[in-house]
Amino acid sequence: MKKEASEIIRAIDRGEGILRLLPNWVPRTFCVPGKRLRLHPDDYYAFGAHRGGIDERWFSSTINADNGPLTLEDEGLSYIALDEGEQPDKVLLKDAIGLEGAAILGTEVIKKHGGWTMFAKFFDNMEPLPHHLHQDDETAAQVGAKGKPEGYYFPRQLNNHTAYFPYTFFGLNPGTTKDDVKRCLKNWDKGDNGILFLSHAFKLELGTGWNVPPGVLHAPGTYVTYEPQAASDVFAMFQSLVWDRPLGWDMLVKDVPEDKKQDLDYIVDLIDWDINLDPNFFQNRFLAPKPTGDPKRMHEEGYEESWVVYDNDFFGAKELIVHPGREVRIADSAAYGLVAIQGHGTLGTYVIEASDMIRFGQATKDELFVTADAARNGVIVKNTSTVENLVILKHFGPEA
Repeated sequence: MKKEASEIIRAIDRGEGILRLLPNWVPRTFCVPGKRLRLHPDDYYAFGAHRGGIDERWFSSTINADNGPLTLEDEGLSYIALDEGEQPDKVLLKDAIGLEGAAILGTEVIKKHGGWTMFAKFFDNMEPLPHHLHQDDETAAQVGAKGKPEGYYFPRQLNNHTAYFPYTFFGLNPGTTKDDVKRCLKNWDKGDNGILFLSHAFKLELGTGWNVPPGVLHAPGTYVTYEPQAASDVFAMFQSLVWDRPLGWDMLVKDVPEDKKQDLDYIVDLIDWDINLDPNFFQNRFLAPKPTGDPKRMHEEGYEESWVVYDNDFFGAKELIVHPGREVRIADSAAYGLVAIQGHGTLGTYVIEASDMIRFGQATKDELFVTADAARNGVIVKNTSTVENLVILKHFGPEA
Protein backbone atom coordinates (compact mmCIF):
# COMPACT_ATOMS: atom_id res chain seq x y z
CA MET A 1 0.00 0.00 0.00
CA LYS A 2 2.83 2.45 0.82
CA LYS A 3 4.46 1.71 -2.52
CA GLU A 4 1.19 2.33 -4.37
CA ALA A 5 0.63 5.59 -2.48
CA SER A 6 4.12 6.82 -3.35
CA GLU A 7 3.57 5.94 -7.04
CA ILE A 8 0.38 7.98 -7.04
CA ILE A 9 2.09 10.98 -5.45
CA ARG A 10 4.93 10.68 -7.98
CA ALA A 11 2.38 10.64 -10.83
CA ILE A 12 0.67 13.75 -9.40
CA ASP A 13 3.99 15.53 -9.02
CA ARG A 14 5.22 14.52 -12.49
CA GLY A 15 2.06 15.92 -14.05
CA GLU A 16 2.08 19.01 -11.82
CA GLY A 17 -1.29 18.04 -10.41
CA ILE A 18 -2.71 16.41 -13.54
CA LEU A 19 -3.17 12.67 -14.18
CA ARG A 20 -3.62 10.85 -17.46
CA LEU A 21 -6.48 8.33 -17.61
CA LEU A 22 -6.89 5.33 -19.90
CA PRO A 23 -9.94 4.60 -22.10
CA ASN A 24 -12.69 2.74 -20.25
CA TRP A 25 -15.15 0.81 -22.46
CA VAL A 26 -18.48 -0.68 -21.36
CA PRO A 27 -20.67 -3.15 -23.34
CA ARG A 28 -24.43 -3.57 -23.02
CA THR A 29 -26.35 -6.67 -24.11
CA PHE A 30 -29.54 -4.66 -24.74
CA CYS A 31 -27.92 -2.06 -27.03
CA VAL A 32 -26.76 -1.78 -30.65
CA PRO A 33 -23.53 0.23 -30.98
CA GLY A 34 -23.81 3.39 -33.06
CA LYS A 35 -20.05 3.13 -33.82
CA ARG A 36 -19.31 6.83 -33.27
CA LEU A 37 -17.06 6.42 -30.20
CA ARG A 38 -13.94 6.46 -32.41
CA LEU A 39 -13.26 2.86 -31.40
CA HIS A 40 -11.78 0.69 -34.16
CA PRO A 41 -14.58 -1.06 -36.14
CA ASP A 42 -13.11 -4.49 -35.31
CA ASP A 43 -13.34 -3.84 -31.56
CA TYR A 44 -16.98 -3.05 -30.87
CA TYR A 45 -17.49 -6.63 -29.64
CA ALA A 46 -14.12 -6.89 -27.90
CA PHE A 47 -15.75 -8.30 -24.75
CA GLY A 48 -17.27 -11.10 -26.85
CA ALA A 49 -20.57 -11.11 -28.75
CA HIS A 50 -22.27 -12.74 -25.75
CA ARG A 51 -21.52 -9.57 -23.73
CA GLY A 52 -23.09 -7.25 -26.28
CA GLY A 53 -21.52 -4.41 -28.22
CA ILE A 54 -19.59 -1.50 -26.77
CA ASP A 55 -21.79 1.58 -26.89
CA GLU A 56 -20.42 3.44 -23.86
CA ARG A 57 -17.10 4.97 -22.87
CA TRP A 58 -16.88 5.97 -19.21
CA PHE A 59 -14.73 8.82 -17.85
CA SER A 60 -13.30 9.44 -14.38
CA SER A 61 -15.22 6.47 -13.03
CA THR A 62 -14.79 4.95 -9.59
CA ILE A 63 -17.81 2.62 -9.85
CA ASN A 64 -18.27 -0.74 -11.52
CA ALA A 65 -20.65 -1.25 -14.40
CA ASP A 66 -23.54 -3.54 -13.45
CA ASN A 67 -23.83 -5.90 -16.40
CA GLY A 68 -24.95 -9.08 -14.67
CA PRO A 69 -23.00 -12.17 -13.64
CA LEU A 70 -20.46 -11.92 -16.48
CA THR A 71 -19.34 -8.41 -15.52
CA LEU A 72 -15.56 -8.20 -15.20
CA GLU A 73 -14.02 -7.23 -11.87
CA ASP A 74 -12.79 -3.85 -13.17
CA GLU A 75 -15.53 -3.23 -15.76
CA GLY A 76 -16.47 0.44 -15.75
CA LEU A 77 -13.54 1.52 -13.54
CA SER A 78 -11.07 4.14 -14.81
CA TYR A 79 -7.31 3.60 -14.62
CA ILE A 80 -4.59 6.20 -14.12
CA ALA A 81 -1.57 5.76 -16.42
CA LEU A 82 1.56 5.91 -14.26
CA ASP A 83 3.88 6.47 -17.23
CA GLU A 84 3.67 7.45 -20.89
CA GLY A 85 4.30 4.05 -22.49
CA GLU A 86 2.09 2.32 -25.04
CA GLN A 87 1.13 -0.19 -22.33
CA PRO A 88 1.68 1.92 -19.20
CA ASP A 89 1.74 0.75 -15.62
CA LYS A 90 -1.60 1.67 -14.14
CA VAL A 91 -3.63 2.00 -10.96
CA LEU A 92 -7.37 2.35 -10.53
CA LEU A 93 -8.58 5.91 -9.99
CA LYS A 94 -10.80 4.44 -7.27
CA ASP A 95 -7.80 3.01 -5.43
CA ALA A 96 -5.77 6.18 -5.91
CA ILE A 97 -8.52 8.27 -4.33
CA GLY A 98 -8.81 5.72 -1.52
CA LEU A 99 -5.10 6.12 -0.80
CA GLU A 100 -4.49 9.79 -1.63
CA GLY A 101 -7.94 11.33 -1.82
CA ALA A 102 -6.94 14.60 -0.17
CA ALA A 103 -4.12 15.12 -2.70
CA ILE A 104 -6.48 14.44 -5.61
CA LEU A 105 -9.85 15.89 -4.56
CA GLY A 106 -8.90 18.13 -1.63
CA THR A 107 -9.42 17.59 2.09
CA GLU A 108 -12.82 19.29 2.22
CA VAL A 109 -14.33 17.12 -0.52
CA ILE A 110 -13.09 13.95 1.19
CA LYS A 111 -14.55 15.08 4.52
CA LYS A 112 -17.88 16.11 3.03
CA HIS A 113 -18.44 13.48 0.33
CA GLY A 114 -16.02 10.66 1.11
CA GLY A 115 -14.63 10.51 -2.42
CA TRP A 116 -15.42 11.11 -6.08
CA THR A 117 -19.21 10.83 -6.39
CA MET A 118 -19.79 11.15 -10.14
CA PHE A 119 -18.57 9.96 -13.50
CA ALA A 120 -19.31 10.80 -17.10
CA LYS A 121 -19.85 8.72 -20.20
CA PHE A 122 -20.34 8.87 -23.93
CA PHE A 123 -23.50 6.93 -24.77
CA ASP A 124 -23.73 5.85 -28.43
CA ASN A 125 -26.61 3.67 -29.57
CA MET A 126 -27.89 3.08 -33.09
CA GLU A 127 -31.46 2.55 -31.85
CA PRO A 128 -33.46 4.29 -29.12
CA LEU A 129 -33.34 2.88 -25.60
CA PRO A 130 -36.40 1.65 -23.67
CA HIS A 131 -38.42 4.08 -21.58
CA HIS A 132 -36.74 3.75 -18.20
CA LEU A 133 -35.78 5.54 -15.03
CA HIS A 134 -33.00 5.58 -12.47
CA GLN A 135 -33.82 5.14 -8.81
CA ASP A 136 -33.34 7.87 -6.21
CA ASP A 137 -31.15 7.45 -3.14
CA GLU A 138 -33.96 6.10 -0.98
CA THR A 139 -35.08 3.31 -3.32
CA ALA A 140 -31.56 2.51 -4.55
CA ALA A 141 -30.43 2.08 -0.93
CA GLN A 142 -32.87 -0.81 -0.63
CA VAL A 143 -30.63 -2.79 -3.00
CA GLY A 144 -27.35 -1.45 -1.59
CA ALA A 145 -26.81 1.19 -4.28
CA LYS A 146 -26.88 4.96 -4.79
CA GLY A 147 -29.44 6.99 -6.68
CA LYS A 148 -28.66 8.24 -10.17
CA PRO A 149 -29.44 11.72 -11.48
CA GLU A 150 -28.09 12.37 -14.98
CA GLY A 151 -27.24 15.26 -17.26
CA TYR A 152 -27.14 15.17 -21.06
CA TYR A 153 -25.20 17.17 -23.65
CA PHE A 154 -25.09 16.47 -27.40
CA PRO A 155 -21.62 17.41 -28.75
CA ARG A 156 -21.44 18.27 -32.44
CA GLN A 157 -18.02 16.66 -32.84
CA LEU A 158 -19.34 13.14 -32.13
CA ASN A 159 -22.59 13.36 -34.05
CA ASN A 160 -21.59 13.16 -37.69
CA HIS A 161 -24.88 11.31 -38.24
CA THR A 162 -28.07 11.02 -36.22
CA ALA A 163 -28.49 7.21 -36.30
CA TYR A 164 -32.09 6.06 -36.46
CA PHE A 165 -34.09 8.19 -34.00
CA PRO A 166 -32.81 11.61 -32.85
CA TYR A 167 -35.73 12.10 -30.46
CA THR A 168 -36.00 11.36 -26.74
CA PHE A 169 -39.22 10.58 -24.88
CA PHE A 170 -39.36 12.28 -21.49
CA GLY A 171 -41.87 11.94 -18.66
CA LEU A 172 -45.57 11.16 -18.87
CA ASN A 173 -48.46 13.03 -20.44
CA PRO A 174 -50.33 15.24 -17.95
CA GLY A 175 -53.31 13.30 -16.64
CA THR A 176 -51.55 9.91 -16.76
CA THR A 177 -52.40 7.82 -13.69
CA LYS A 178 -50.69 5.03 -11.79
CA ASP A 179 -53.36 2.66 -13.11
CA ASP A 180 -52.40 3.63 -16.68
CA VAL A 181 -48.79 2.61 -16.02
CA LYS A 182 -49.82 -0.56 -14.17
CA ARG A 183 -51.89 -1.54 -17.22
CA CYS A 184 -48.76 -1.29 -19.35
CA LEU A 185 -46.79 -3.43 -16.92
CA LYS A 186 -49.54 -6.08 -16.88
CA ASN A 187 -49.18 -6.26 -20.69
CA TRP A 188 -45.43 -6.91 -20.49
CA ASP A 189 -45.53 -10.27 -22.28
CA LYS A 190 -48.00 -9.21 -24.97
CA GLY A 191 -45.42 -7.46 -27.16
CA ASP A 192 -45.40 -3.68 -27.05
CA ASN A 193 -46.80 -2.76 -23.65
CA GLY A 194 -47.75 0.72 -24.87
CA ILE A 195 -45.81 2.81 -22.35
CA LEU A 196 -44.76 5.32 -25.03
CA PHE A 197 -48.42 6.18 -25.70
CA LEU A 198 -48.31 7.77 -22.25
CA SER A 199 -45.27 9.92 -23.03
CA HIS A 200 -44.06 12.54 -25.51
CA ALA A 201 -40.87 12.90 -27.54
CA PHE A 202 -38.63 15.94 -28.06
CA LYS A 203 -36.39 16.36 -31.10
CA LEU A 204 -32.78 16.56 -29.94
CA GLU A 205 -30.69 19.64 -30.71
CA LEU A 206 -26.92 19.52 -31.03
CA GLY A 207 -25.05 21.77 -28.64
CA THR A 208 -27.78 21.58 -25.98
CA GLY A 209 -28.76 19.16 -23.23
CA TRP A 210 -31.19 18.05 -20.53
CA ASN A 211 -31.33 17.72 -16.76
CA VAL A 212 -32.74 14.28 -15.84
CA PRO A 213 -33.38 13.73 -12.11
CA PRO A 214 -33.96 10.27 -10.57
CA GLY A 215 -37.42 8.86 -11.11
CA VAL A 216 -37.89 10.52 -14.52
CA LEU A 217 -38.92 8.16 -17.31
CA HIS A 218 -36.89 8.71 -20.47
CA ALA A 219 -36.27 6.79 -23.68
CA PRO A 220 -33.00 8.26 -25.01
CA GLY A 221 -32.69 8.94 -28.70
CA THR A 222 -29.76 8.15 -30.95
CA TYR A 223 -27.45 11.14 -30.76
CA VAL A 224 -24.12 10.41 -29.08
CA THR A 225 -24.66 11.83 -25.60
CA TYR A 226 -22.15 13.14 -23.12
CA GLU A 227 -23.63 12.17 -19.76
CA PRO A 228 -22.25 13.44 -16.45
CA GLN A 229 -24.08 11.56 -13.68
CA ALA A 230 -23.95 10.34 -10.12
CA ALA A 231 -21.71 7.35 -9.45
CA SER A 232 -24.30 4.61 -9.83
CA ASP A 233 -25.54 2.12 -12.44
CA VAL A 234 -29.10 1.46 -11.27
CA PHE A 235 -32.08 1.48 -13.63
CA ALA A 236 -35.57 0.10 -14.23
CA MET A 237 -36.80 -0.44 -17.80
CA PHE A 238 -40.55 0.25 -18.17
CA GLN A 239 -40.83 -0.59 -21.89
CA SER A 240 -41.17 -4.23 -22.93
CA LEU A 241 -40.44 -3.97 -26.66
CA VAL A 242 -38.14 -1.57 -28.50
CA TRP A 243 -38.12 -1.78 -32.30
CA ASP A 244 -39.17 -5.44 -32.15
CA ARG A 245 -36.48 -6.24 -29.59
CA PRO A 246 -38.18 -7.70 -26.46
CA LEU A 247 -36.91 -7.06 -22.94
CA GLY A 248 -37.38 -9.46 -20.06
CA TRP A 249 -39.15 -8.51 -16.84
CA ASP A 250 -35.74 -8.77 -15.16
CA MET A 251 -34.73 -5.52 -16.87
CA LEU A 252 -37.56 -3.74 -15.07
CA VAL A 253 -36.75 -5.17 -11.64
CA LYS A 254 -32.95 -5.45 -11.80
CA ASP A 255 -32.62 -3.00 -8.91
CA VAL A 256 -35.81 -3.84 -7.03
CA PRO A 257 -35.80 -5.78 -3.71
CA GLU A 258 -36.56 -9.49 -4.07
CA ASP A 259 -39.90 -9.23 -2.28
CA LYS A 260 -41.03 -6.36 -4.54
CA LYS A 261 -40.25 -7.77 -7.99
CA GLN A 262 -43.94 -8.48 -8.71
CA ASP A 263 -45.34 -5.61 -6.66
CA LEU A 264 -46.81 -3.18 -9.19
CA ASP A 265 -47.63 -0.60 -6.53
CA TYR A 266 -43.99 -0.50 -5.46
CA ILE A 267 -42.74 -0.39 -9.05
CA VAL A 268 -44.93 2.52 -10.17
CA ASP A 269 -43.91 4.41 -7.03
CA LEU A 270 -40.33 4.42 -8.36
CA ILE A 271 -41.63 7.14 -10.69
CA ASP A 272 -41.33 10.75 -9.53
CA TRP A 273 -44.89 11.66 -10.45
CA ASP A 274 -44.55 15.41 -9.91
CA ILE A 275 -41.67 15.81 -12.35
CA ASN A 276 -42.96 13.30 -14.90
CA LEU A 277 -46.34 15.04 -15.12
CA ASP A 278 -44.89 18.57 -15.17
CA PRO A 279 -46.68 20.45 -18.01
CA ASN A 280 -43.60 22.71 -18.21
CA PHE A 281 -41.14 19.83 -18.49
CA PHE A 282 -39.25 21.41 -21.40
CA GLN A 283 -38.87 24.78 -19.72
CA ASN A 284 -37.71 23.20 -16.47
CA ARG A 285 -35.37 20.49 -17.82
CA PHE A 286 -33.90 21.70 -21.13
CA LEU A 287 -30.30 22.99 -20.88
CA ALA A 288 -28.94 25.65 -23.22
CA PRO A 289 -25.22 26.47 -22.83
CA LYS A 290 -24.47 29.20 -20.26
CA PRO A 291 -21.18 31.13 -20.72
CA THR A 292 -18.92 31.00 -17.67
CA GLY A 293 -17.89 34.62 -18.19
CA ASP A 294 -18.31 37.57 -20.50
CA PRO A 295 -18.37 36.09 -24.05
CA LYS A 296 -16.70 39.14 -25.60
CA ARG A 297 -13.83 39.10 -23.11
CA MET A 298 -13.34 35.35 -23.53
CA HIS A 299 -13.28 35.68 -27.31
CA GLU A 300 -10.65 38.42 -27.10
CA GLU A 301 -8.53 36.16 -24.89
CA GLY A 302 -8.80 33.33 -27.39
CA TYR A 303 -11.32 30.95 -25.91
CA GLU A 304 -14.98 30.18 -25.16
CA GLU A 305 -16.28 28.32 -22.12
CA SER A 306 -19.85 27.41 -21.18
CA TRP A 307 -21.65 25.35 -18.59
CA VAL A 308 -23.42 22.64 -20.58
CA VAL A 309 -24.75 20.57 -17.65
CA TYR A 310 -25.98 22.41 -14.54
CA ASP A 311 -29.01 23.00 -12.28
CA ASN A 312 -28.39 20.07 -9.93
CA ASP A 313 -26.51 19.52 -6.66
CA PHE A 314 -24.49 16.48 -7.76
CA PHE A 315 -22.34 17.28 -10.82
CA GLY A 316 -21.76 19.74 -13.62
CA ALA A 317 -19.97 19.98 -16.95
CA LYS A 318 -18.33 22.66 -19.07
CA GLU A 319 -17.30 22.84 -22.70
CA LEU A 320 -13.99 24.64 -23.25
CA ILE A 321 -13.02 25.81 -26.76
CA VAL A 322 -9.51 27.23 -27.27
CA HIS A 323 -9.04 29.01 -30.57
CA PRO A 324 -6.23 28.12 -33.02
CA GLY A 325 -2.77 29.19 -31.87
CA ARG A 326 -4.02 30.60 -28.56
CA GLU A 327 -2.99 29.87 -24.98
CA VAL A 328 -5.13 30.48 -21.90
CA ARG A 329 -4.97 29.81 -18.17
CA ILE A 330 -8.24 28.39 -16.87
CA ALA A 331 -8.93 28.15 -13.13
CA ASP A 332 -11.75 26.11 -11.58
CA SER A 333 -13.01 25.72 -8.03
CA ALA A 334 -12.72 21.93 -7.79
CA ALA A 335 -11.10 18.81 -9.26
CA TYR A 336 -12.44 17.58 -12.58
CA GLY A 337 -12.03 15.00 -15.31
CA LEU A 338 -11.86 15.93 -18.96
CA VAL A 339 -11.83 14.54 -22.48
CA ALA A 340 -10.71 16.25 -25.68
CA ILE A 341 -13.13 15.80 -28.58
CA GLN A 342 -11.53 18.00 -31.23
CA GLY A 343 -8.05 19.27 -32.02
CA HIS A 344 -4.70 19.00 -30.26
CA GLY A 345 -2.42 20.98 -28.00
CA THR A 346 -1.08 20.89 -24.46
CA LEU A 347 -2.79 20.99 -21.09
CA GLY A 348 -0.37 21.65 -18.28
CA THR A 349 2.64 19.40 -18.86
CA TYR A 350 0.69 16.94 -21.03
CA VAL A 351 0.17 16.70 -24.75
CA ILE A 352 -3.57 16.41 -25.34
CA GLU A 353 -5.22 15.35 -28.59
CA ALA A 354 -8.65 14.16 -29.61
CA SER A 355 -8.59 10.56 -30.80
CA ASP A 356 -9.59 9.59 -34.33
CA MET A 357 -9.34 5.80 -34.01
CA ILE A 358 -8.72 3.81 -30.82
CA ARG A 359 -7.93 0.11 -30.54
CA PHE A 360 -9.43 -1.70 -27.55
CA GLY A 361 -6.81 -1.69 -24.78
CA GLN A 362 -4.80 1.13 -26.37
CA ALA A 363 -3.66 4.17 -24.37
CA THR A 364 -4.73 7.58 -25.67
CA LYS A 365 -3.89 11.23 -25.05
CA ASP A 366 -7.45 12.54 -24.90
CA GLU A 367 -8.41 11.99 -21.23
CA LEU A 368 -7.01 13.63 -18.09
CA PHE A 369 -7.93 14.28 -14.46
CA VAL A 370 -7.07 17.63 -12.87
CA THR A 371 -6.55 17.57 -9.11
CA ALA A 372 -8.12 20.16 -6.84
CA ASP A 373 -4.96 22.22 -6.24
CA ALA A 374 -4.08 22.32 -9.93
CA ALA A 375 -7.64 23.32 -10.83
CA ARG A 376 -7.67 26.20 -8.34
CA ASN A 377 -4.22 27.39 -9.37
CA GLY A 378 -5.26 27.39 -13.02
CA VAL A 379 -4.25 25.11 -15.88
CA ILE A 380 -2.52 26.45 -18.99
CA VAL A 381 -4.23 25.14 -22.12
CA LYS A 382 -2.58 25.73 -25.49
CA ASN A 383 -4.00 24.99 -28.91
CA THR A 384 -1.04 24.07 -31.11
CA SER A 385 -3.12 23.97 -34.30
CA THR A 386 -3.16 27.03 -36.55
CA VAL A 387 -6.52 26.16 -38.08
CA GLU A 388 -8.65 24.00 -35.77
CA ASN A 389 -10.29 24.61 -32.41
CA LEU A 390 -9.25 22.56 -29.39
CA VAL A 391 -12.49 21.40 -27.75
CA ILE A 392 -12.57 19.84 -24.27
CA LEU A 393 -15.44 18.57 -22.11
CA LYS A 394 -14.90 18.93 -18.35
CA HIS A 395 -16.91 17.02 -15.72
CA PHE A 396 -17.13 18.11 -12.07
CA GLY A 397 -18.47 16.75 -8.81
CA PRO A 398 -20.83 18.59 -6.43
CA GLU A 399 -18.32 21.21 -5.26
CA ALA A 400 -17.82 22.94 -8.65
